[in-house]
Amino acid sequence: MEMEKHIFTMLVDNQPGVLSRVAGLFSGKGFNIESLVTAETDTPLISRITIVTKANKPVIEQIEKQLNKLVNVIKIRDVTGPEAVKREMALICVKARPEHRGEILRIVDIFRCKIIDIGLEHYIMEVTGDSDKINALLKLLRPMGIKKIARTGTMALIREPN
Repeated sequence: MEMEKHIFTMLVDNQPGVLSRVAGLFSGKGFNIESLVTAETDTPLISRITIVTKANKPVIEQIEKQLNKLVNVIKIRDVTGPEAVKREMALICVKARPEHRGEILRIVDIFRCKIIDIGLEHYIMEVTGDSDKINALLKLLRPMGIKKIARTGTMALIREPN
């Protein structure tokens, strides 16, 4: 069967050990986590965990059932489809040699990035968007020399009805 990327978002009790139990379920079953983002929601007692994994349909169904069995999981949704808004953020440190600075600034403008730090030999930029946008930006910056990258992984929310 074909492996597909799936994005799960879940509301969980904001307590010590909950993230460990969720991640442990994946590792215990031999499932890989491609990215994991977690933070407190607007309610301090609840956190949102977003996990990206790749598996075939029966395994995805098994993952969802197993996650639902965890005591501290309040609600879980598969937000893979178009009904969700998905974004990543990346901080990228790129070499900024004098001969490349103009080109880097044009790329930053085209991709609607923001330069957040400038040094004698580097720029650090912030970019948000889907993973395709970030990957396209990285492809253009690689010839200049990427020094460091930090990415959040995918975050997602279901769109509200109109």
